Amino acid sequence: MSSERPDAPARGDARAEGADGARTSRTATGRLVRMVRRLLSVTEGPDGPDGIVEAAPPVALREIFRRFWPYTRGGRRWLLVILAFVVLGPVVDAAEIWLFKIVIDDMLVPRNLHLFLPVALAYLGFTFLAGVLDFTDEVTSTWVSERFLLALRSDLFRHVEGLSLGFFERRRLGDVLSRVTGDVDAVETFLLSGIVDAIAHVMRLGIFLGVLFFLRWDLTLLALVIAPMFWFTARRFSRRVKAASRERRRRSGSISAITEEALGNIALVQAYNRQRWEHGRFERENLGRFRAAMASARIGALYGTVVDLIELAGALLVMGLGTWELAQGRLTLGGLMVFLTLLSRLYSPIRGLSGLSNTFYSASAAGERIIELLDQRPQVVQAPAPRVLGRTRGGIEFDEVSFRYPGTTQPALTGLSFAVAPGETLALVGPSGAGKSTAAKLLLRFYDPDHGTIRLDGNDLRDLRLDDLRDNVAMLLQETLVFHGTVRDNIAYGRPDASDEEIVAAAHAADAHAFISRLPEGYETVVGQRGRLLSGGQRQRLAIARAMIRDAPVLILDEPTTGLDAESGRHILQPLRLLMAGRTTILISHNLLTVRDATRIVLLERGRIADRGTHEQLLTHSASYARLYRLHGTGEAPTVEAVP
Repeated sequence: MSSERPDAPARGDARAEGADGARTSRTATGRLVRMVRRLLSVTEGPDGPDGIVEAAPPVALREIFRRFWPYTRGGRRWLLVILAFVVLGPVVDAAEIWLFKIVIDDMLVPRNLHLFLPVALAYLGFTFLAGVLDFTDEVTSTWVSERFLLALRSDLFRHVEGLSLGFFERRRLGDVLSRVTGDVDAVETFLLSGIVDAIAHVMRLGIFLGVLFFLRWDLTLLALVIAPMFWFTARRFSRRVKAASRERRRRSGSISAITEEALGNIALVQAYNRQRWEHGRFERENLGRFRAAMASARIGALYGTVVDLIELAGALLVMGLGTWELAQGRLTLGGLMVFLTLLSRLYSPIRGLSGLSNTFYSASAAGERIIELLDQRPQVVQAPAPRVLGRTRGGIEFDEVSFRYPGTTQPALTGLSFAVAPGETLALVGPSGAGKSTAAKLLLRFYDPDHGTIRLDGNDLRDLRLDDLRDNVAMLLQETLVFHGTVRDNIAYGRPDASDEEIVAAAHAADAHAFISRLPEGYETVVGQRGRLLSGGQRQRLAIARAMIRDAPVLILDEPTTGLDAESGRHILQPLRLLMAGRTTILISHNLLTVRDATRIVLLERGRIADRGTHEQLLTHSASYARLYRLHGTGEAPTVEAVP
C-alpha cells in the first residue's frame, strides 16, 4: 500500500487532466454545433403591422397538390408522352454505358479494332436518338408547363379582380402582383416539373438497378446499403429549406410592394425629398431577401456536401470489393468500369429523389402564398338566384342604412335614410369624413350595409345581379382615373362597343373635343400612365365623356371639382349639367358652390343626417350649411334663422 501512495497524486492529476480534456472536447463540440446551427438559421422578418408583407399561413404538401392539380387538366394527356420520353432516356443511357464495356473488354484489352466501325455507328445512333428524345421532351414539357401557368395565372387574376374593394384597400398592390407573377411560376415547379422529375428518377433507378443486378448482384446490394442515408439527410434539411424559401418569397413580395408604392407616387417622393427614406425601406427588405437567399444557399451547399460524402462512401465500398473481385479474376476491367459508371448514374436518381423533398418544400412556399390569395372571399356576394334587372328608371332609396368599415370601431354611417326619384338630383354635402363617399360605395355594392336596406326601383340591391346593378350606374370618382392608352380607348372604356361617331359626340358633350383635336395625334394620342400627359381639367373632361357614352340612368358624381382651380371647375360645370340631365344623380361634394341647383340637399355630419332641404331652405335655417357655404368664398352673408 505504501508503495502505491506516491503514485496516487499522479493518477489524480491524470484523472483531472482527462476530465479537463473531456470538458474541452464537449466545449469544442458545442461550439461546432452552435456554429452549424447559425450557419443554417433563417432570420425571419416581422409579421403583422410591423412587417411590409405578412407571411402566408403554412399549408401541407398534400393540400397544395390537391388545390393545384385541377389546373393540369388541359395537358394531362401529354404527360403520358412525357413519361414515354422519361422511360426511353435512361434506356439509351444504359445502352451507351454498355457499349463502353464492349470498347474496353472486346476492343482495347484484346487490341481488336475490327469492332470500331460498328461501335462508332452505334454511338452515333444512340447520340442522335438521345438528341431527338431531348428535343421532343423539352418542347412537350414546356407546352404542358406553360398551359398550366396560363390556366392558373388567368384564374388567379380573375379571382383577384372579383374580390371586393375592401381587399384592395387593406392589401399592398405590389405583393399581390408578386403572387400573380413569380409565385405562380414556382408552383409549376412543385406540381409538374417536380412530379415528372420524380417519375424520371424512379424510372432511371429501376433501369440502372436492373443492369447493375445483371452485372453483379452482390456489388449492387452493397451499393444500396447507403441509400437510406440520402433520404434521412433530405428529411433533416427540408424544414430549414422551407423556412428559407418562405422568407425569401415574403421578402420578394415586400420588395414589389415598396417599389410599386414609391415609383407610383414618385412626384410626392421627390417633392418631399423622401428618396433616401424610401431607399432605406427598399434596402431593408432587399437585405432581408439577401439574407434569406444566403441562408438557402448555405443550406443547399451543406446538403450537397453531405450527399457527396455519402455517395463517395458507397462508391469506395464498391470500388474496394470490385478491385478484390478483379484481382481474383471474377470480374473484368470493363465490367468494373461499367459498374462504377452505372453506379454513379444510380446514385444520381437516388440523390434526386431525396432532394425532391427539398425542392417541393421550397416551391410550396409560393403555393402557400397563392392559396392564401385564392382563399380570400369577396365581402359582397351575389344572391344564389339573383333578380335580372333591365334598364332601370333610377329611383334610389336608403332605408335606415348603417355601416362600419372592417377593422374599425367607429361607424361610417348611422341610420341614413333618403330617397331620390327618377331624374332628380340629390346632393350629399358635409365636411370630410362625414360619410358621403361611403354612401356611393354602398350604392355600387363595393360594400354591403351592416343594417338597413338600399333599393333601386324598389329592389333590394342584394337581390340583384351585380353586373345589372353596375351597368345601370355611371360614376365619376373623386380621383380621376385614366388608363395608359389612347384618348379613344379611355372614352370607350365606358362602352367598348361604341362607334367612332359616338365617341366624338361624347367628347363634344363633355367639352373635350377642342383640346383633343389639338393633341399631336388627336383621339389616337397616348395619354401616359394615369393620364399624366394631360392636365387635371382635361382628365376630368375625359372622365365625363366616358360617363356620357355609358348612358346609364343613375349617375354618381364624387367630388367632381376636386383638384381643379376655380376657372377649370367653372369650365366643367356645363358638361356636368349636360351629363346630369334626365338622370338620377347623387352629387357628393363639400364644395357647396356645385350643389345649388340640386333638387334636394342632405347635410351629413359624422355619418348622420344633420339637415336636409333645398339650397335656399338650408341657407336660412341651417347654421352648419351656411358656415360651409361661406367657407367657399361666395362673398354672400346669408341670414340664418335659428332652428327651433
